Amino acid sequence: MTISNHASVPETIALPPKEFSRTLYAYVVWGGLALALLWSWAPAEMDRVTYLFSDSGNMVEYASGFLTPNFHDWDYYVQEMILTVQIALWGTVLSIFFGIPFAILSSSNVAPIWIVQPVRRLMDACRAINELVFAVLFVVAVGLGPFAGVMALFVHNLGIIAKLFSEAVEAIDPYPVEGIRATGASKLQEIIYGIIPQVAPLWISFSLYRFETNVRSATVLGVVGAGGIGQILFESIRGFYYGETAAILIIVVITVTVVDLLSQQLRKLAI
Repeated sequence: MTISNHASVPETIALPPKEFSRTLYAYVVWGGLALALLWSWAPAEMDRVTYLFSDSGNMVEYASGFLTPNFHDWDYYVQEMILTVQIALWGTVLSIFFGIPFAILSSSNVAPIWIVQPVRRLMDACRAINELVFAVLFVVAVGLGPFAGVMALFVHNLGIIAKLFSEAVEAIDPYPVEGIRATGASKLQEIIYGIIPQVAPLWISFSLYRFETNVRSATVLGVVGAGGIGQILFESIRGFYYGETAAILIIVVITVTVVDLLSQQLRKLAI
């Protein structure tokens, strides 16, 4: 009796073309990331990481000055922190209000390409320039004070909100929109009844997240005279008032934590 040896030879299973292209794409992406990290190692001076351990005593000595916070003017600090939250609130609301139409115009599944590309580039410019730069520009235009901070947060976040909202619009299910279009609805009706109900939970989540971020960003706008607690913080650090600086930082951390907890609860209700 002769036993065939063909059964013992493992067969080579070829990946489907689509699966092979995905695997190749994954290798290219991760390989490119590794090469980018190696390319950036020397320019970013990553070899200085050892200083974190060899010179850690310097950090400990400097940080020891903040161990005795001085809350003598706590009511003034809290008042300025509330103003900072108000600046962040107005900056966020304005960016959402004006960001929604820009988001629609930035969505490739809603607007034509000749509108999408210029609007996206405009939003890129808003997003690329830091809030501090905008704050300096608006301080020159409208003077020192909170309004310059509101406008700085508004313009910078306009680009961020438009991008986040447009990505949500581009990921919607097209069938409800097509069903509304089949009834003879206008483009505006398609957006109101077919798109916005699908993206509203994500938009709310993004908006709350940006408000959290803006509270943190608004704490430093006072450095350039745009109002809020940042100006007091900057003056305390510059004057080496360690106790006052520690007190201000504690109030900032508590405020950001409270805002974060509240926004988490609101996100749960929205989603």
